[in-house]
Amino acid sequence: MAKPGIPKGTRDFSPVEMAKRNYIFNTIREVFHLYGFEQIETPAMENLSTLMGKYGDEGDKLLFKIQNSGDYFSGLTDEELLSRNAAKLASKFCEKGLRYDLTVPFARYVVMHRDELSFPFKRYQIQPVWRADRPQKGRYREFYQCDADVVGSNSLLNEVELMQMVDNVFTRLGVRVSIKINNRKILSGIAEIIGEAEKIVDITVAIDKLDKIGLDNVNAELASKEIPEEAIAKLQPIILLSGTNVEKLNTLKTILAESEIGLKGVEESEFILSSLSNLNVKSDVELDLTLARGLNYYTGAIFEVKALDVQIGSITGGGRYDNLTGVFGMAGISGVGISFGADRIFDVLNQLDLYPKEAVNGTQLMFVNFGEKEAAYCLPLLAKAREANIRAELYPDSAKMKKQMGYANDKKIPFVGIVGENEMDEGKVMLKNMETGEQQLVDIAQLIEAVTQ
Repeated sequence: MAKPGIPKGTRDFSPVEMAKRNYIFNTIREVFHLYGFEQIETPAMENLSTLMGKYGDEGDKLLFKIQNSGDYFSGLTDEELLSRNAAKLASKFCEKGLRYDLTVPFARYVVMHRDELSFPFKRYQIQPVWRADRPQKGRYREFYQCDADVVGSNSLLNEVELMQMVDNVFTRLGVRVSIKINNRKILSGIAEIIGEAEKIVDITVAIDKLDKIGLDNVNAELASKEIPEEAIAKLQPIILLSGTNVEKLNTLKTILAESEIGLKGVEESEFILSSLSNLNVKSDVELDLTLARGLNYYTGAIFEVKALDVQIGSITGGGRYDNLTGVFGMAGISGVGISFGADRIFDVLNQLDLYPKEAVNGTQLMFVNFGEKEAAYCLPLLAKAREANIRAELYPDSAKMKKQMGYANDKKIPFVGIVGENEMDEGKVMLKNMETGEQQLVDIAQLIEAVTQ
Protein backbone atom coordinates (compact mmCIF):
# COMPACT_ATOMS: atom_id res chain seq x y z
CA MET A 1 0.00 0.00 0.00
CA ALA A 2 1.18 3.55 -0.77
CA LYS A 3 2.20 5.59 2.28
CA PRO A 4 -0.30 8.32 3.22
CA GLY A 5 0.80 11.92 2.70
CA ILE A 6 -0.32 15.48 3.42
CA PRO A 7 -1.05 18.33 0.96
CA LYS A 8 1.98 20.27 -0.34
CA GLY A 9 2.74 23.34 1.74
CA THR A 10 1.34 21.90 4.98
CA ARG A 11 3.15 20.32 7.95
CA ASP A 12 2.71 17.94 10.86
CA PHE A 13 4.09 19.14 14.18
CA SER A 14 5.61 16.63 16.61
CA PRO A 15 5.04 16.84 20.39
CA VAL A 16 8.43 18.57 20.82
CA GLU A 17 7.64 21.07 18.05
CA MET A 18 4.19 21.73 19.54
CA ALA A 19 5.72 22.40 22.96
CA LYS A 20 8.07 24.94 21.34
CA ARG A 21 5.26 26.58 19.35
CA ASN A 22 3.11 26.82 22.46
CA TYR A 23 5.99 28.49 24.29
CA ILE A 24 6.00 31.18 21.57
CA PHE A 25 2.20 31.57 21.49
CA ASN A 26 1.96 31.69 25.29
CA THR A 27 4.71 34.32 25.54
CA ILE A 28 2.98 36.50 22.93
CA ARG A 29 -0.42 35.94 24.56
CA GLU A 30 0.88 36.95 28.03
CA VAL A 31 2.23 40.21 26.61
CA PHE A 32 -1.04 40.92 24.74
CA HIS A 33 -2.93 40.51 28.02
CA LEU A 34 -0.49 42.80 29.87
CA TYR A 35 -1.45 45.61 27.50
CA GLY A 36 -5.21 45.10 27.75
CA PHE A 37 -5.81 43.20 24.50
CA GLU A 38 -8.67 40.66 24.41
CA GLN A 39 -8.85 37.52 22.31
CA ILE A 40 -11.42 36.77 19.62
CA GLU A 41 -11.71 33.90 17.14
CA THR A 42 -13.39 33.92 13.75
CA PRO A 43 -14.38 30.88 11.63
CA ALA A 44 -11.83 29.17 9.38
CA MET A 45 -14.22 29.76 6.48
CA GLU A 46 -15.82 33.05 5.49
CA ASN A 47 -18.33 33.86 2.76
CA LEU A 48 -16.43 34.39 -0.48
CA SER A 49 -18.23 37.73 -0.81
CA THR A 50 -16.36 38.80 2.37
CA LEU A 51 -12.95 37.75 1.03
CA MET A 52 -13.05 38.51 -2.71
CA GLY A 53 -11.73 41.86 -3.92
CA LYS A 54 -9.93 42.70 -0.65
CA TYR A 55 -6.42 41.50 -1.55
CA GLY A 56 -6.13 42.62 -5.19
CA ASP A 57 -6.29 40.29 -8.23
CA GLU A 58 -3.28 38.28 -7.08
CA GLY A 59 -4.82 37.69 -3.67
CA ASP A 60 -8.14 36.57 -5.16
CA LYS A 61 -6.28 33.83 -7.05
CA LEU A 62 -4.69 32.61 -3.82
CA LEU A 63 -7.99 32.04 -1.99
CA PHE A 64 -8.86 28.43 -1.24
CA LYS A 65 -12.51 28.05 -2.23
CA ILE A 66 -14.89 25.53 -0.62
CA GLN A 67 -17.30 23.58 -2.79
CA ASN A 68 -20.97 23.85 -1.78
CA SER A 69 -22.46 20.72 -0.28
CA GLY A 70 -25.46 19.05 -1.95
CA ASP A 71 -26.17 19.18 -5.68
CA TYR A 72 -24.11 22.15 -6.76
CA PHE A 73 -24.87 21.53 -10.46
CA SER A 74 -28.60 22.21 -9.97
CA GLY A 75 -28.40 25.95 -10.65
CA LEU A 76 -26.16 25.60 -13.73
CA THR A 77 -27.17 25.47 -17.39
CA ASP A 78 -25.53 22.93 -19.75
CA GLU A 79 -24.01 25.84 -21.60
CA GLU A 80 -22.28 27.10 -18.43
CA LEU A 81 -21.01 23.62 -17.63
CA LEU A 82 -19.59 23.14 -21.12
CA SER A 83 -17.93 26.56 -21.13
CA ARG A 84 -15.19 25.06 -18.87
CA ASN A 85 -14.57 28.53 -17.42
CA ALA A 86 -13.03 27.55 -14.08
CA ALA A 87 -13.31 30.95 -12.40
CA LYS A 88 -16.93 31.43 -13.46
CA LEU A 89 -17.96 27.92 -12.44
CA ALA A 90 -16.19 28.23 -9.09
CA SER A 91 -18.19 31.38 -8.36
CA LYS A 92 -21.39 29.39 -9.02
CA PHE A 93 -20.71 26.41 -6.79
CA CYS A 94 -18.41 27.85 -4.14
CA GLU A 95 -19.97 30.32 -1.72
CA LYS A 96 -17.31 30.02 0.99
CA GLY A 97 -13.52 30.16 1.23
CA LEU A 98 -10.77 29.66 3.81
CA ARG A 99 -9.55 32.92 5.34
CA TYR A 100 -6.44 34.41 3.73
CA ASP A 101 -5.44 36.60 6.69
CA LEU A 102 -6.88 37.75 10.03
CA THR A 103 -7.38 41.40 9.08
CA VAL A 104 -10.37 41.11 6.72
CA PRO A 105 -12.26 38.75 9.07
CA PHE A 106 -11.50 41.22 11.88
CA ALA A 107 -12.95 44.10 9.84
CA ARG A 108 -16.06 42.00 9.17
CA TYR A 109 -16.29 41.18 12.89
CA VAL A 110 -16.11 44.84 13.91
CA VAL A 111 -18.85 45.83 11.46
CA MET A 112 -21.12 42.91 12.44
CA HIS A 113 -20.70 43.47 16.20
CA ARG A 114 -20.26 47.26 16.28
CA ASP A 115 -23.19 47.71 18.70
CA GLU A 116 -21.71 45.36 21.31
CA LEU A 117 -18.12 46.64 21.19
CA SER A 118 -16.64 49.47 23.23
CA PHE A 119 -14.17 51.56 21.26
CA PRO A 120 -11.24 51.76 21.18
CA PHE A 121 -11.42 47.98 20.69
CA LYS A 122 -8.15 46.15 21.42
CA ARG A 123 -8.28 42.64 20.02
CA TYR A 124 -5.82 39.88 19.35
CA GLN A 125 -6.17 36.70 17.31
CA ILE A 126 -3.89 33.65 17.05
CA GLN A 127 -5.24 31.40 14.30
CA PRO A 128 -4.18 29.67 11.08
CA VAL A 129 -4.68 31.21 7.63
CA TRP A 130 -4.57 29.55 4.22
CA ARG A 131 -3.09 30.66 0.88
CA ALA A 132 -3.09 28.68 -2.36
CA ASP A 133 0.47 29.86 -2.94
CA ARG A 134 3.34 27.96 -4.58
CA PRO A 135 4.95 26.21 -1.60
CA GLN A 136 8.67 26.95 -1.18
CA LYS A 137 11.21 27.15 1.63
CA GLY A 138 9.68 29.17 4.44
CA ARG A 139 6.40 29.70 2.58
CA TYR A 140 3.49 27.47 3.50
CA ARG A 141 -0.12 27.09 2.41
CA GLU A 142 -1.27 26.86 6.01
CA PHE A 143 0.40 28.96 8.69
CA TYR A 144 -0.40 30.80 11.89
CA GLN A 145 -0.72 34.53 12.36
CA CYS A 146 -0.65 36.34 15.73
CA ASP A 147 -2.26 39.74 15.27
CA ALA A 148 -2.98 42.55 17.72
CA ASP A 149 -4.93 45.63 16.58
CA VAL A 150 -6.48 48.70 18.19
CA VAL A 151 -9.39 50.16 16.23
CA GLY A 152 -11.42 53.28 16.86
CA SER A 153 -8.61 55.54 18.08
CA ASN A 154 -6.30 57.92 16.18
CA SER A 155 -3.92 58.37 19.13
CA LEU A 156 -0.23 57.73 18.47
CA LEU A 157 0.03 56.31 21.98
CA ASN A 158 -1.29 53.11 20.38
CA GLU A 159 1.74 52.98 18.07
CA VAL A 160 4.05 53.56 21.05
CA GLU A 161 2.41 50.72 23.03
CA LEU A 162 2.61 48.31 20.09
CA MET A 163 6.35 48.93 19.84
CA GLN A 164 6.71 48.36 23.60
CA MET A 165 4.84 45.06 23.14
CA VAL A 166 7.21 44.01 20.35
CA ASP A 167 10.18 44.87 22.55
CA ASN A 168 8.64 43.00 25.49
CA VAL A 169 7.92 39.82 23.48
CA PHE A 170 11.43 39.57 21.99
CA THR A 171 13.10 40.42 25.31
CA ARG A 172 11.18 37.55 26.91
CA LEU A 173 12.13 35.21 24.07
CA GLY A 174 15.79 36.27 24.32
CA VAL A 175 16.02 37.40 20.66
CA ARG A 176 18.00 40.55 19.79
CA VAL A 177 16.00 42.57 17.28
CA SER A 178 16.01 45.87 15.45
CA ILE A 179 12.65 47.66 15.23
CA LYS A 180 12.43 49.71 12.04
CA ILE A 181 9.87 52.51 11.82
CA ASN A 182 8.74 54.63 8.88
CA ASN A 183 5.64 56.58 7.89
CA ARG A 184 3.58 56.38 4.74
CA LYS A 185 3.05 60.18 4.90
CA ILE A 186 6.84 60.76 4.75
CA LEU A 187 7.01 58.56 1.64
CA SER A 188 4.10 60.48 0.06
CA GLY A 189 5.83 63.76 0.92
CA ILE A 190 9.06 62.61 -0.74
CA ALA A 191 7.23 61.63 -3.93
CA GLU A 192 5.41 64.99 -3.85
CA ILE A 193 8.48 67.24 -3.50
CA ILE A 194 10.34 65.54 -6.32
CA GLY A 195 7.22 66.02 -8.46
CA GLU A 196 6.46 62.31 -8.94
CA ALA A 197 3.52 61.75 -6.58
CA GLU A 198 1.97 59.04 -8.74
CA LYS A 199 5.25 57.08 -8.88
CA ILE A 200 5.39 56.54 -5.10
CA VAL A 201 5.19 52.74 -5.43
CA ASP A 202 8.03 52.55 -7.99
CA ILE A 203 10.17 54.86 -5.86
CA THR A 204 9.71 52.93 -2.60
CA VAL A 205 10.15 49.52 -4.28
CA ALA A 206 13.50 50.73 -5.68
CA ILE A 207 14.68 52.38 -2.44
CA ASP A 208 13.72 49.24 -0.54
CA LYS A 209 16.45 47.33 -2.43
CA LEU A 210 19.31 49.64 -1.37
CA ASP A 211 20.84 47.03 1.00
CA LYS A 212 20.75 44.33 -1.65
CA ILE A 213 21.77 46.08 -4.90
CA GLY A 214 23.57 49.30 -3.88
CA LEU A 215 22.99 52.94 -4.78
CA ASP A 216 23.96 52.89 -8.49
CA ASN A 217 21.54 50.07 -9.23
CA VAL A 218 18.76 51.77 -7.26
CA ASN A 219 19.28 54.92 -9.37
CA ALA A 220 19.32 52.84 -12.58
CA GLU A 221 16.04 51.18 -11.57
CA LEU A 222 14.48 54.59 -10.83
CA ALA A 223 15.57 55.82 -14.28
CA SER A 224 14.08 52.71 -15.91
CA LYS A 225 10.71 53.65 -14.34
CA GLU A 226 10.87 56.94 -16.31
CA ILE A 227 11.64 59.06 -13.28
CA PRO A 228 13.54 62.14 -14.59
CA GLU A 229 17.21 62.83 -13.75
CA GLU A 230 16.49 65.90 -11.61
CA ALA A 231 13.93 63.99 -9.53
CA ILE A 232 16.49 61.22 -8.94
CA ALA A 233 19.07 63.84 -7.96
CA LYS A 234 16.63 65.28 -5.39
CA LEU A 235 16.15 61.78 -3.95
CA GLN A 236 19.85 61.22 -3.17
CA PRO A 237 20.01 62.93 0.25
CA ILE A 238 16.88 61.01 1.26
CA ILE A 239 18.15 57.60 0.15
CA LEU A 240 21.50 58.20 1.85
CA LEU A 241 20.01 59.66 5.03
CA SER A 242 22.12 58.60 8.00
CA GLY A 243 22.81 59.58 11.59
CA THR A 244 20.72 59.27 14.72
CA ASN A 245 16.91 59.26 14.57
CA VAL A 246 16.88 62.90 15.71
CA GLU A 247 19.39 63.92 13.00
CA LYS A 248 17.39 62.10 10.33
CA LEU A 249 14.17 63.82 11.42
CA ASN A 250 15.86 67.24 11.38
CA THR A 251 17.20 66.66 7.85
CA LEU A 252 13.73 65.55 6.72
CA LYS A 253 12.15 68.72 8.15
CA THR A 254 14.37 70.74 5.80
CA ILE A 255 13.95 68.47 2.77
CA LEU A 256 10.16 68.20 3.19
CA ALA A 257 9.59 71.84 4.16
CA GLU A 258 7.29 72.36 1.15
CA SER A 259 5.20 69.23 1.73
CA GLU A 260 2.38 69.42 4.29
CA ILE A 261 1.74 65.66 4.28
CA GLY A 262 5.48 64.95 4.53
CA LEU A 263 5.87 67.18 7.59
CA LYS A 264 2.84 65.49 9.20
CA GLY A 265 4.65 62.14 8.80
CA VAL A 266 7.83 63.59 10.34
CA GLU A 267 5.84 64.94 13.29
CA GLU A 268 4.14 61.55 13.89
CA SER A 269 7.48 59.70 13.71
CA GLU A 270 9.06 62.23 16.07
CA PHE A 271 6.32 61.62 18.67
CA ILE A 272 6.65 57.82 18.47
CA LEU A 273 10.46 57.82 18.58
CA SER A 274 10.82 60.38 21.39
CA SER A 275 8.18 58.58 23.51
CA LEU A 276 10.03 55.28 23.06
CA SER A 277 13.38 56.84 23.94
CA ASN A 278 11.97 57.65 27.41
CA LEU A 279 10.60 54.15 28.02
CA ASN A 280 13.66 51.97 28.58
CA VAL A 281 13.04 49.92 25.43
CA LYS A 282 15.73 47.21 25.15
CA SER A 283 15.66 46.83 21.36
CA ASP A 284 17.32 49.08 18.84
CA VAL A 285 14.65 51.39 17.28
CA GLU A 286 15.51 53.04 13.98
CA LEU A 287 13.80 55.40 11.54
CA ASP A 288 14.28 53.63 8.20
CA LEU A 289 13.08 55.42 5.07
CA THR A 290 13.63 52.37 2.88
CA LEU A 291 10.87 50.53 4.74
CA ALA A 292 7.80 50.39 2.49
CA ARG A 293 5.49 47.42 3.44
CA GLY A 294 2.21 46.92 1.47
CA LEU A 295 1.83 50.53 0.53
CA ASN A 296 -1.76 50.62 -0.69
CA TYR A 297 -2.83 49.38 2.72
CA TYR A 298 -1.14 51.59 5.30
CA THR A 299 -1.73 55.31 5.77
CA GLY A 300 0.53 56.32 8.70
CA ALA A 301 3.27 54.69 10.74
CA ILE A 302 4.72 51.40 9.44
CA PHE A 303 6.90 48.96 11.38
CA GLU A 304 9.08 45.99 10.70
CA VAL A 305 11.17 43.85 13.05
CA LYS A 306 14.39 42.12 12.02
CA ALA A 307 16.31 39.52 14.03
CA LEU A 308 19.94 40.61 14.47
CA ASP A 309 21.59 37.19 14.92
CA VAL A 310 19.88 35.17 12.15
CA GLN A 311 19.56 35.72 8.41
CA ILE A 312 15.78 35.70 7.89
CA GLY A 313 13.10 38.07 6.57
CA SER A 314 11.07 40.29 8.89
CA ILE A 315 9.66 38.46 11.92
CA THR A 316 6.99 41.04 12.84
CA GLY A 317 5.38 43.86 10.90
CA GLY A 318 2.43 46.22 10.90
CA GLY A 319 1.20 49.77 10.67
CA ARG A 320 -1.63 52.28 10.79
CA TYR A 321 -4.56 52.07 8.34
CA ASP A 322 -7.30 54.69 8.12
CA ASN A 323 -10.20 52.78 6.75
CA LEU A 324 -10.26 49.16 7.86
CA THR A 325 -14.04 48.74 7.78
CA GLY A 326 -14.84 50.96 4.79
CA VAL A 327 -15.05 47.94 2.47
CA PHE A 328 -18.00 46.73 4.58
CA GLY A 329 -19.80 50.07 4.52
CA MET A 330 -18.67 51.46 7.91
CA ALA A 331 -16.44 54.42 7.13
CA GLY A 332 -13.97 56.35 9.25
CA ILE A 333 -12.67 53.63 11.59
CA SER A 334 -8.92 54.04 11.97
CA GLY A 335 -6.77 51.28 13.35
CA VAL A 336 -3.18 50.25 13.94
CA GLY A 337 -1.90 46.73 14.31
CA ILE A 338 1.03 44.32 14.34
CA SER A 339 1.42 40.73 13.26
CA PHE A 340 4.00 38.36 14.76
CA GLY A 341 5.33 35.81 12.24
CA ALA A 342 5.12 32.75 14.50
CA ASP A 343 6.70 30.37 11.97
CA ARG A 344 9.72 32.60 11.41
CA ILE A 345 10.11 33.21 15.15
CA PHE A 346 10.04 29.40 15.57
CA ASP A 347 12.93 29.12 13.08
CA VAL A 348 14.89 31.90 14.83
CA LEU A 349 14.56 30.28 18.27
CA ASN A 350 15.55 26.92 16.79
CA GLN A 351 18.66 28.32 15.11
CA LEU A 352 19.74 30.16 18.27
CA ASP A 353 18.63 27.31 20.56
CA LEU A 354 16.73 29.66 22.86
CA TYR A 355 13.99 27.40 24.22
CA PRO A 356 14.12 27.09 28.01
CA LYS A 357 14.22 23.46 29.13
CA GLU A 358 10.86 23.71 30.86
CA ALA A 359 9.23 24.95 27.63
CA VAL A 360 9.43 21.46 26.20
CA ASN A 361 7.12 20.25 28.94
CA GLY A 362 7.40 16.48 28.78
CA THR A 363 6.87 13.91 31.53
CA GLN A 364 9.08 14.48 34.60
CA LEU A 365 8.55 11.15 36.38
CA MET A 366 7.71 7.62 35.26
CA PHE A 367 6.93 4.66 37.47
CA VAL A 368 8.15 1.29 36.22
CA ASN A 369 5.44 -1.41 36.10
CA PHE A 370 6.51 -4.81 37.58
CA GLY A 371 3.02 -6.33 37.70
CA GLU A 372 -0.51 -5.92 39.08
CA LYS A 373 0.41 -5.62 42.78
CA GLU A 374 3.20 -3.15 42.15
CA ALA A 375 1.05 -1.08 39.73
CA ALA A 376 -1.73 -0.90 42.34
CA TYR A 377 0.84 0.36 44.90
CA CYS A 378 2.08 3.03 42.41
CA LEU A 379 -1.31 4.48 41.45
CA PRO A 380 -1.92 6.48 44.68
CA LEU A 381 1.72 7.69 44.59
CA LEU A 382 1.16 8.80 41.00
CA ALA A 383 -1.96 10.71 42.06
CA LYS A 384 0.01 12.48 44.84
CA ALA A 385 2.80 13.42 42.41
CA ARG A 386 0.26 14.92 40.02
CA GLU A 387 -1.39 16.84 42.87
CA ALA A 388 2.05 18.40 43.39
CA ASN A 389 1.94 19.44 39.68
CA ILE A 390 4.49 16.86 38.60
CA ARG A 391 3.89 15.57 35.08
CA ALA A 392 3.94 11.84 35.77
CA GLU A 393 2.95 8.51 34.24
CA LEU A 394 2.98 4.80 35.02
CA TYR A 395 4.18 2.49 32.25
CA PRO A 396 0.91 0.72 31.38
CA ASP A 397 2.24 -2.83 30.74
CA SER A 398 4.53 -4.98 32.89
CA ALA A 399 7.01 -5.29 30.00
CA LYS A 400 10.73 -6.09 30.26
CA MET A 401 12.69 -3.55 32.31
CA LYS A 402 14.89 -2.72 29.30
CA LYS A 403 11.85 -1.79 27.22
CA GLN A 404 10.42 0.43 29.97
CA MET A 405 13.75 2.24 30.53
CA GLY A 406 14.11 2.63 26.75
CA TYR A 407 10.71 4.36 26.70
CA ALA A 408 11.82 6.72 29.49
CA ASN A 409 15.02 7.53 27.57
CA ASP A 410 13.19 8.17 24.28
CA LYS A 411 10.86 10.59 26.05
CA LYS A 412 13.78 12.20 27.92
CA ILE A 413 12.03 11.58 31.27
CA PRO A 414 14.47 12.78 33.98
CA PHE A 415 13.26 10.59 36.88
CA VAL A 416 12.11 6.98 37.08
CA GLY A 417 10.41 5.46 40.16
CA ILE A 418 11.16 1.75 40.69
CA VAL A 419 8.92 -0.22 43.06
CA GLY A 420 9.45 -3.94 43.77
CA GLU A 421 8.70 -6.19 46.79
CA ASN A 422 11.32 -4.54 49.05
CA GLU A 423 10.18 -0.98 48.33
CA MET A 424 6.53 -1.94 48.93
CA ASP A 425 7.41 -3.54 52.30
CA GLU A 426 9.16 -0.32 53.38
CA GLY A 427 6.48 1.98 51.91
CA LYS A 428 9.12 3.68 49.76
CA VAL A 429 10.24 4.19 46.13
CA MET A 430 13.66 3.72 44.54
CA LEU A 431 14.08 7.00 42.61
CA LYS A 432 16.54 6.96 39.74
CA ASN A 433 17.94 10.18 38.29
CA MET A 434 18.25 9.32 34.58
CA GLU A 435 20.88 11.99 33.89
CA THR A 436 23.34 11.10 36.67
CA GLY A 437 22.34 7.44 37.12
CA GLU A 438 22.10 7.98 40.93
CA GLN A 439 19.46 6.00 42.85
CA GLN A 440 18.02 6.75 46.29
CA LEU A 441 15.32 5.19 48.44
CA VAL A 442 12.73 7.87 49.25
CA ASP A 443 9.22 8.33 50.62
CA ILE A 444 6.62 10.28 48.61
CA ALA A 445 7.45 13.66 50.22
CA GLN A 446 11.17 13.27 49.42
CA LEU A 447 10.29 12.09 45.91
CA ILE A 448 8.20 15.21 45.26
CA GLU A 449 11.00 17.41 46.58
CA ALA A 450 13.67 15.70 44.45
CA VAL A 451 11.64 15.94 41.22
CA THR A 452 10.48 19.54 41.69
CA GLN A 453 13.87 21.02 42.61
